Amino acid sequence: MLQISNTVSIPEHEIEMSAVRSQGAGGQNVNKVATAIHLRFDILASSLPDRYKERLLKLNDQRLTKEGVIVIKAQEYRSQEQNREEALQRLQALIKRAIALPKPRKPSKPTRSAQRKRLDSKTKRSQIKTTRGKVTDE
Repeated sequence: MLQISNTVSIPEHEIEMSAVRSQGAGGQNVNKVATAIHLRFDILASSLPDRYKERLLKLNDQRLTKEGVIVIKAQEYRSQEQNREEALQRLQALIKRAIALPKPRKPSKPTRSAQRKRLDSKTKRSQIKTTRGKVTDE
C-alpha cells in the first residue's frame, strides 16, 4: 500500500514492478543480477480519485506515456530492494507534485518612485537620441 495523503493510497496490485538488468558499468554483477526496477502504473485503471487522475494525465512529463501509464526505472542502487523503494518514492513524489495546486499570482504594482525613475530614464534617452540628428546651419 503506497500512501499518497491521509485519505488517498494506492494498493500494491495496481503497481506493476519487474526486475531488469541495470545499465552501465558494474563488473560481473551487472551481467548476472537483475537489480534495476521497472515500475509501471496505469492511471486510468487505478483507484485514484478522478481529480487526481485528471491532474496526472495533464502532466507534461516524459515518464507519462500517451496511454496514461507512468513508467519509472530505478537503477541507482546495487540492491533490488533499495531500487524498489526508490521507484515507489519517485511515484509518490510525482503524484504529490501533480496534485499540489500552484500558488495564485497576485498582480503587483510598481512603486511611485520606480515609475518616476522609468519615465525620467525614458526622457533622458529621448534627449540623447534627438541630439543625434543632422546638424543644419541656420
